[in-house]
Amino acid sequence: MSPFAERDILDLSVCERIQLAQDIWDGVAEAPESLALADDEKAEVESRLNAYHKDPSAGSPWSVVRDQVKNQA
Repeated sequence: MSPFAERDILDLSVCERIQLAQDIWDGVAEAPESLALADDEKAEVESRLNAYHKDPSAGSPWSVVRDQVKNQA
């Protein structure tokens, strides 16, 4: 694989850059085991999952949170 210079990437059209980003993400997603969590991160995920199981209605859907964040900007 040949490395891309930043200039090479910026010379791509927006559609080509989006496709490149998607291709990179797809490659990362194919190997989730290579993105191991640290012990404290695992504990945090477990804690949040347990909290969700205790009260699934306590949180907010992503769409609501996203809209709230967008409206604050």
